[in-house]
This record gives sequence, C-alpha cells and structure tokens, in this order.
Amino acid sequence: MASPSDSEGGGGRARDVADPDHPERSAPHGADRPHPATDPGRGRRIAVDVGSVRIGVASSDPDGVLATPVETVPRAKPNKRSAAPAPDIARIAEIVREYEAVEVIVGLPRTLRGEKGTAATIATAFADQLRAAVSPVPIRLSDERLTTVSAARALRDSGVRARGQRQVIDQAAAVSILQGWLDERSAVLRSVEAVRHASSEDDA
Repeated sequence: MASPSDSEGGGGRARDVADPDHPERSAPHGADRPHPATDPGRGRRIAVDVGSVRIGVASSDPDGVLATPVETVPRAKPNKRSAAPAPDIARIAEIVREYEAVEVIVGLPRTLRGEKGTAATIATAFADQLRAAVSPVPIRLSDERLTTVSAARALRDSGVRARGQRQVIDQAAAVSILQGWLDERSAVLRSVEAVRHASSEDDA
C-alpha cells in the first residue's frame, strides 16, 4: 500500500471547466463538479473507482495538485445480519482517516450517451454506504466515462502485461478520476480568483 509520503506519479484527462456561478449547468445529472461554495479547502482528497470485483483507491497531496495510487480493495458483500460496514467500506473509511482526507471522490460510470446504467447505480449505492462511514467528510460523485479505458491504455503503453493489469488498473482509474477532479478544481478556483481580482481593480 502506498503511503501519504510516497513518490509522485499520476495521470489526468481533459475536462470542461465548471461554471463557478452555476455548477448545476455544468454537471451531468447525478454527478458533482468542483465549486467554491462546497470546496472544503486545502487537504488530501481520496478517489475510488468502484468495480464489481475490486475498488481502486487514489489520493492527492495536501495541496490538491497530484493524484497517486494507494491500493486495490477487494469488493465485499454486506452482512445484512450486522450493523457494521462491509469490509470494503470499512477499509476505505480507514484510508480516509489515515490520510486525513477532506473530500472523497467516487467515480460515477455512465454510458457514452451520459445515461445511468447498472454500474452507475452500484457506484451510487456504494457512495451512500461510504458516506455514512466517513461522515462528516463529504462524498462527491464524478463522471468517469472512459476513465477505466484510458487507464488500461496507459498501462499497456507503459509495458504492463494484460494479466498484470488486473492488479493495478483499478488504482490507475482512481488516479485518473482524482486527477481530473483536481485539475478542474484548480481551474475553477483560478477563475474565481481572477474575477475577484478584476472586480477589486474596478472598485479601486
């Protein structure tokens, strides 16, 4: 497992910048976008890529600049006879506490048309369970279309064999989800700061 002090690495994907005044106009239905009004400020972010067999986990540095892989957590079936969270939820909640995360980003898989399918329903249900386990740390749902595909392509291009990809592809997908969120957050905050600066100059 990677630790908060491990070496840097990661990847990203191009995304449109959210409208800082009207986030609901930029976000796909059911997904979140970075916004100053809900931004918790400086601190580490954790992202998870929820699969049917494994869950990839990634983290950021405290300044929210770079996403790095953490570990792959096996999926677990919830024990309906117990009030305790399932082992996968418990493990990710432990990571959130260990990294002192200020925000958790859960990838929301969608079809290329932007429709919500079975995978998105599973991810949303997982996010709801995780929300209860990590409260008051906020949970965000981020559109992850093509993330796993791009993660697999990056691994293949770097020479990782297909059989070995299974062990790291989920982490790479989580890194891609998180890096996209971090990049968009940075762009939104810069945009807001630029508007404030221009406004202050006009008032001077």
